[in-house]
Amino acid sequence: MKKKRSLYNHEKWVEHRSSFRHIRHLLSSLSSRVILSLVPPVIAFTSVAVVIASYNSAVEMHFLPVFFPVLRASPLPYQLTAPALALLLVFRTEASYSRFEAGKRAWTKVISGTNDFARQVISGVDGSSNSALKSELLRYIMAFPVALKCHVTYGSDVGQDLQNLLEAGDLAIVLKSRHRPRCTIEFISQCLQLLNLDESKRSESKISCFHEGIGECEQLMGIPIPLSYTRLTSRFLVLWHLTLPIILWDDCHWIVVPSTFISAASLFCIEEVGVLIEEPFPMLALDELCNAVQSNIWEAIATEKEIQAHLVAKRKRHSCEHSTNGWPTTPKQKE
Repeated sequence: MKKKRSLYNHEKWVEHRSSFRHIRHLLSSLSSRVILSLVPPVIAFTSVAVVIASYNSAVEMHFLPVFFPVLRASPLPYQLTAPALALLLVFRTEASYSRFEAGKRAWTKVISGTNDFARQVISGVDGSSNSALKSELLRYIMAFPVALKCHVTYGSDVGQDLQNLLEAGDLAIVLKSRHRPRCTIEFISQCLQLLNLDESKRSESKISCFHEGIGECEQLMGIPIPLSYTRLTSRFLVLWHLTLPIILWDDCHWIVVPSTFISAASLFCIEEVGVLIEEPFPMLALDELCNAVQSNIWEAIATEKEIQAHLVAKRKRHSCEHSTNGWPTTPKQKE
């Protein structure tokens, strides 16, 4: 869960859809977090199958007194409940994926709002008279996604992530705050008031977008899938695999051991994937999204003066051509 995710580029998509992906995925099974997290329960259920198979073999070979019964049962109950278990796992995974989609939409809104807000500040604030305050405002805007990312992911070091964006005094105030994303928004609001811009009213909509992003992320963090649903799925799977060796004994005998292992590994993997994506934010490449936002804003700041100078020179050139000929010149008129 603590592994940093990466955004896909063209090369990664080519690797993702490669025809050799099945071999690659099989060879990397031992490093899969899903598989490694299921080692204890799968070993436990396989051990139960070994104990039941050993007991039944001992009874059938008369190593135990005759009053010890062979543990066997009709497979009919399993045939009736198998579709229910399959539907339960499908609905559980689908509900988890809908939460993953909701988290992705919330962060798409936050990232697009950050980029648009920074664009408004870069183009709407006069850098000659408010250069220092404009620079600080842009840093606060870049700091908001980072603060929100640390707020919704466990184990994040907000001080380390923000130290390159905020000054020491600003960072101390943010770290002292109980809600760091809202504290960063307060810095942004105070900067807008000091700038006293006409565009500040339009910028308030971006601040509202930030608050909406916080609300959606906190709702996903604080309200999981109903716990009764998760508990029912877990109990169903546990009881299913505890009794599976008894149900399969007459038909499989010692094959119940590998059968239980395969069934537990496959079904618990599906349930484990649902549990993992139920908490969407560790599954998203939030670090790279925040870094991409910062790169875009720094690039826009660096090219702002260059583009302005180019456009001013272009306008002067057109003005000179207009004054010389008395009308605007076009490529066709020049010919």
